[in-house]
Amino acid sequence: MFSEFAFKIFEESIQNYHIKDSVDQEFVNPYDHNDISHLLYRKNWIDTVQWHYEDLIRDPEINPVAALKLKRKIDASNQDRTDLVEYIDSYFLEKYRSVDVSKDATINTESPAWAIDRLSILALKIYHMQEEVDRKDASAEHIEKCNEKLNVLLEQRKDLSSAIDQLLYDIEVGKKYMKVYKQMKMYNDDEMNPVLRGQK
Repeated sequence: MFSEFAFKIFEESIQNYHIKDSVDQEFVNPYDHNDISHLLYRKNWIDTVQWHYEDLIRDPEINPVAALKLKRKIDASNQDRTDLVEYIDSYFLEKYRSVDVSKDATINTESPAWAIDRLSILALKIYHMQEEVDRKDASAEHIEKCNEKLNVLLEQRKDLSSAIDQLLYDIEVGKKYMKVYKQMKMYNDDEMNPVLRGQK
């Protein structure tokens, strides 16, 4: 199943990031650039770095200049994330382009890659919730609450994985069809963002 395949790559990315556990570490993709694994690994690495950016920017003692610099990095990361989702959807569009779509085929509320994006984030939630469960310095109450949350996340993984695999199957047999809308972000566009437009 594609969801299980993707989740293993997400776990690998997360584990590799936490060897050094630094947002400034060099990114090395172990997969060939022609393989879908390459895109999945890159996608999760972006999510993992951004997860830790979000931790850093919530430091109440952060220097305002450093916070602004970090906010710019988060914005760039969000752009990279969206780009990777579109690349992954392009993979599926190519893979299923010859499918004979049924006349009564329906469209899904989200594309396969945006569902996989949620699976990538879920892998991060599971990893960090497991960290909380395994903490030696936490109270028994904290560990119990985190264990309950972890069980919910694991159930969510099961449900989301099933939904992704069902969606891909339905596309493959023509019961559903893909329709991808390219990003329409306005805040980086110097014609649409009034602040950027005013600086021209």
